Amino acid sequence: MKNPSPRKPDWLKVRFPAGPSYARIDRYHRDQGLHSVCRSAACPNQGECWSRGTATFMILGDICTRGCSFCNVACGAPLAIDPEEPAKIARAVAELGLKHAVITSVTRDDLPDGGAGHFASLVRAIRAEAPGCRVELLIPDLAGSRQALGIIMEAGPDVLGHNVETVPRLYPVVRQGADFRRSLGLLAAARELAPAVPTKSGIMLGIGEERHEVMQVLEELREVGCSLLTLGQYLAPTRAHHPVARYVPPEEFAELREAGLRLGFTHVEAGPLVRSSYHAEQQFEESQHASGL
Repeated sequence: MKNPSPRKPDWLKVRFPAGPSYARIDRYHRDQGLHSVCRSAACPNQGECWSRGTATFMILGDICTRGCSFCNVACGAPLAIDPEEPAKIARAVAELGLKHAVITSVTRDDLPDGGAGHFASLVRAIRAEAPGCRVELLIPDLAGSRQALGIIMEAGPDVLGHNVETVPRLYPVVRQGADFRRSLGLLAAARELAPAVPTKSGIMLGIGEERHEVMQVLEELREVGCSLLTLGQYLAPTRAHHPVARYVPPEEFAELREAGLRLGFTHVEAGPLVRSSYHAEQQFEESQHASGL
């Protein structure tokens, strides 16, 4: 039997979803049959982000081929890819007037290219439908395929994200099927294939990692050229998921943010409720400013 998570502290309270923008995006997803990682992954910021008129789309279905013990996305045998999905998402981006679209996906180990061609088609579709919108991708590890990654980078995303999620020691416990070195290699290859495209990664805290392990991961991310970083609190979606080891206080997140900036990250978004796409537009803009671009 898993150890129960500690009691949730006051600083993790979130605002209940509400407002016309939230209702509009929620209705749009339902009417168009679109998936959102905001809902599928039980993101604590769904209310805030949707109320501000921003959302993260999830492509390639809503069933993942891996069963990570921290994740709320369903695991199993995925359905066939919807060939119309790139056009649907691009139309949604244009009609919702998004200036910075974030696109992620489930892991599709069943596909020869891991879904890379679908990501590339989507980038091109958004460029055609909403040429003024920046496109940020948060991709799976593509089984480490440089060829598949090349398909995505050739399409020209504005940001390429891939989360390492936790420290290497905990991968066998919470990231079955993933490999820390493979993820680092993917981020390194993205920089080699498209040096002008900033890379981004994220880590969940409170799973059982030690401070020195987190710092080691940050240093290794910088070694492969990663410039954008998110640090957030792990929240167990249900009692069946991996339990929370501890709740990291806001002041510790602030310390890690400063440590990350000292290592050379151009932007570090850190806090208990931070997730990969939280304030993604501001993250990109502040990073560009810090880089002098």
